[in-house]
Amino acid sequence: MINILSTWTLLGFIAVNILFLDRVKCIINWNGNNWAMSCDFRGNDLSNIRTSGELCGEKCAQTQQCTHFTWTQYNGGTCWMKSGTISKSDAFPTNDPTTMCGVVGVRDDTEWVRVWEDNFNWNGGVDPNKWDFDVGGNGWGNGEQQYYTNNRLENARCELFPSSTNGRLIVEARRENMANSQFTSARLKSKGKWTYGRLQIRAKLPDGRGLWPALWMLPEKQTYSNTYWPDNGEIDLMEQVGYDPLSIHATVHTQAYNHMRGNQPTNTVTVNDAVSNFKIYTLDWNVDKIEMFVGDDANPFAKSILVWKKEGDWTQWPFDKPFFVLINIAVGGS
Repeated sequence: MINILSTWTLLGFIAVNILFLDRVKCIINWNGNNWAMSCDFRGNDLSNIRTSGELCGEKCAQTQQCTHFTWTQYNGGTCWMKSGTISKSDAFPTNDPTTMCGVVGVRDDTEWVRVWEDNFNWNGGVDPNKWDFDVGGNGWGNGEQQYYTNNRLENARCELFPSSTNGRLIVEARRENMANSQFTSARLKSKGKWTYGRLQIRAKLPDGRGLWPALWMLPEKQTYSNTYWPDNGEIDLMEQVGYDPLSIHATVHTQAYNHMRGNQPTNTVTVNDAVSNFKIYTLDWNVDKIEMFVGDDANPFAKSILVWKKEGDWTQWPFDKPFFVLINIAVGGS
């Protein structure tokens, strides 16, 4: 997980840690769902009922103590409802392509494996093996007023918490002149690139008019059309604007849906302690759905901010190629 923190010597933004997870590869293909074909769970039978396979999961959800199920063609179609602590990894494959199994009622996190992480547990510069920097000014296409510097400690640094071995990344925007800009800041981008998975960032946001911090993702390559953006997609896990610091925005952009057209899929939730406490921002990115959450250590999925499901061709869903993570704080802009 990434930890980000923001400081306010002038203008600032802090993260604590970043974590990227991928799904455990197994011979049962769940396809991002809570059910799969050609699989079964051993034992723990609670009850059974004659019904269709399409309704088996719903029947289990309506039955007290039912946590998982198996459907077979026995007796014209039987849903075997089961009870107990279970995960998808407990399912085993069968030779019957008509058999179905699934889990209900719980978010199953046992199928994830950590593939990348940065906790910034030292004092000094950002790890150059994990991060690059976008450098420059000229508005960045949004009329922004800052100049992004290249791995400059004043704008991006790792710091240990007092009397602790745990660290944080501090991204700081400063009021100072550089290269015809009145402000400096940093825009980090991960060297790691991923297609599908779970991204979690723990961050504490700034509180000041004119600031525009963001946790987001862009595609590694220009795969679709002759235009990089918005045709190849953008995923905004978290955006905050300084005049309304407790409102957290999540958005996706595609060729068909983007802010230039004014029809981008977006949603806003209120997080009352976004600037006073570290919150966890989570992106779940599957082959057919993107979902973004905000929460805390007790429940990282406390609030669903945005759900965007796959539809149409690449103009509506370009999210099938590698993306990288960006962390930045802009000053001004639109």
